[in-house]
Amino acid sequence: MKIIITGSLGNISKPLTEELVQKGHAVTVISSNAERQQEIEEIGAEAAIGSLHDVEFLTQTFTGADAVYTMVPPGNYMDHNFDLFAYYKSLGQHYADAVLESGVKKVVNLSTIGGNLAEGNGILRGAHQVELILNALPTDVAITHMRPNSFYYNLLGYIPMIKSKGLIAANYGGDGIIPWVSPLDIAAAIAEELTSPFEGRKARSVASEDLSGNETARILGAAIGQPDLKWVVVSDDEILNGLITVGMNPEIAAGLVEMYVALRSGLLAQDYNQNKPAVMGKVKMSDYAKEFAVAFNQ
Repeated sequence: MKIIITGSLGNISKPLTEELVQKGHAVTVISSNAERQQEIEEIGAEAAIGSLHDVEFLTQTFTGADAVYTMVPPGNYMDHNFDLFAYYKSLGQHYADAVLESGVKKVVNLSTIGGNLAEGNGILRGAHQVELILNALPTDVAITHMRPNSFYYNLLGYIPMIKSKGLIAANYGGDGIIPWVSPLDIAAAIAEELTSPFEGRKARSVASEDLSGNETARILGAAIGQPDLKWVVVSDDEILNGLITVGMNPEIAAGLVEMYVALRSGLLAQDYNQNKPAVMGKVKMSDYAKEFAVAFNQ
């Protein structure tokens, strides 16, 4: 198959590209960074250097492909002029236009846990908007929306807090369950969707392990030599004020807090709990904890 991958060589796109190439598929990786071209080619894929905001470039790159993997790269949350939802809508529309004009008939789109929600999911509403935009394509375009859970590597953001305060503080977690996922497990699921026949529209949850915040802290703490590491649940206002204090765009900070509230209340994981994958991913928190420890000790 001829498959187009967006996301350059990111946490998901790189292992996804490697797996597809190893299985004999002709893979083109889109990257805005020309310096990535050599690394992409060393993996055995073709590099397409250009902007996701350039519909003509996307259309040319998608033309002739059997399937396309779409994702929205993260924006700059510290930019106070950054309109997150406009950014999602823009890229979602660019993808839809390029799919329509190129004639691609299979799309696997990276959405998120809570991507089914039109409200109450904070910053994840952007992913929901992309789902709606792509779903408006003609019905002969088959689309799978991947809805992965909380990424393991988001835990890296707590390293400064652990080093300075000896704990993890958040407005979710504690005894509450957090559904976690490894990008490696996401990549494996996307590869399966890209290379398997399907029709119509569907969503697929991707998960590695469900753990409480306290269980997460215990596993990470053991890996970094702090077996008494605690996960402390604090107020929404405390988290919001902390994010704004470090310079985050206030609207995005509020959206993050709302997302965490939805995780705490169970709203965010409602669809996931009703549609859990038959088989969980292979990478468990104990596996990821080794990677976390390396980052912690650097």
